[in-house]
Amino acid sequence: MIQIPEKTIPAFHSQTILSLNTQKVRTAKSSQTILQLNQNLRSHSPAPTIASYRHPTFKNIVQKGQKIALFTNSVSPSVDILLGWNVKKTACDVDVSAFLLGANQKVLGDSWFVFYGQPQSPDRSVSFETLSTNQCEKIHIQLNQLNSVVQKIVFVLTINEALTRNLNFSMIEHAYIQIIDSNQHELVSFPMSDYYESVTSMMIGEIYLHNGIWKFHAVGNGVKEDLAGLCRRYGVNVS
Repeated sequence: MIQIPEKTIPAFHSQTILSLNTQKVRTAKSSQTILQLNQNLRSHSPAPTIASYRHPTFKNIVQKGQKIALFTNSVSPSVDILLGWNVKKTACDVDVSAFLLGANQKVLGDSWFVFYGQPQSPDRSVSFETLSTNQCEKIHIQLNQLNSVVQKIVFVLTINEALTRNLNFSMIEHAYIQIIDSNQHELVSFPMSDYYESVTSMMIGEIYLHNGIWKFHAVGNGVKEDLAGLCRRYGVNVS
């Protein structure tokens, strides 16, 4: 059972989320709530800055709603999912998460959720990394090691404490997702086009298996939920 009393960043195994948020904290915290943990983490992190990055050059841009095959004749053994954004309001602190889903559109288990508090999937095929460039994070995927039950990986941007601080995606700009193959060639990129006042968590894109082929879907839609709500949506056991 996982406790997420506020939109915060959990980490999971057989214990509750509040005992395993170790990536940014450095040491496990077992007696605090996730909200307290998240506040502690961010007190040691630099505050977001406005227009703090320049997005990369995009070569293979797709539009919102478009679906495209990532590979034609051969599959790259690995891909890097790069995600970046700028904030128009400095209070917005954006986080990246990846949900690994089976055919039922639910996670394989509570630990099949990758983000900075739990930086690796159980099969070690998916890992999280914060890049040195501000406002840019990476999800690395070893496709040849990925559990065969995983049929889809959803990439989500969430705004920390959005619900309690009245923050939303109209305060974000220049968000993008870019997929790079193992030869550092861009496969596809999606600069997000729509930023909604009613959205606090954005499903920016997803990769999924279709007839044995990995495809990318430029989603660009979200919900007015915190990370706990998204966990419930994708079948993570939260309290």
